[in-house]
Order: sequence, then structure tokens, then C-alpha cells
Amino acid sequence: MCKHILNAQVAIRAPCCKKWFDCPQCHAENTNHELRKANEMVFLCKKCKKAFRKDMNDYEDEDEFCPHCDNHYVVEAKTPVAALGVEGDDARMDNRMLKDERVKTQAPSAFAMDDFDERLG
Repeated sequence: MCKHILNAQVAIRAPCCKKWFDCPQCHAENTNHELRKANEMVFLCKKCKKAFRKDMNDYEDEDEFCPHCDNHYVVEAKTPVAALGVEGDDARMDNRMLKDERVKTQAPSAFAMDDFDERLG
């Protein structure tokens, strides 16, 4: 799973090392060589799990879809953004999300180990 692009729809096979990566940044982090550029790219659709090739010299608008399942894989990348916020509504209005921090007493157990010798006889 790619930590750079959250909505990656395809994996790309690197032409230099023949390994699958979600983005060029993942390739740079996991290998010690440059990503080689190629005219023909091999993709793996994450929806139908099938591989397909695309010629980058003749790339057109209809090439933005998987030929097997028509998944639109050229989408605007969503990158992770650090955010600070509170999940849920205002706790003063709806206190169901507040944790009950009162101490709960335990019921005595028949398997308590403190008087184990006396019970055995």
C-alpha cells in the first residue's frame, strides 16, 4: 500500500528492476537505483487484479481505463495531509462518546487464588 498516493488505482512495473510499485517515490525508497524511463509501461489494476500494457507514445484519453474492468485509474492523487481535529459531534451536547472512567468492582470469583489452600483441604 502506498503512503504517498492514498487512492492509487494501479501498480506500475518498474522497467529497470521488474518489480511492482505504486508510485515513483515508493521505487526510490525501496531501491538503490534510478527509475528507468520506458515507452511501454506495464500496469496492474488493483480492482480486477489483471495486468495490462500501455504504449506511452500513443497514450490517449480512452487509455485512462483498465481494458479488463473499465476502472478509471488516472485520477487526481490524494496525498496524506496531517490534520488535527475531533471526531464526532460536540461532547457537551451528546455525551455517548465519553468514556466512563468510574472504577467498576469485580464480583468475587470461585477461582480466586487467595484462599486456594483452604478449599482443597
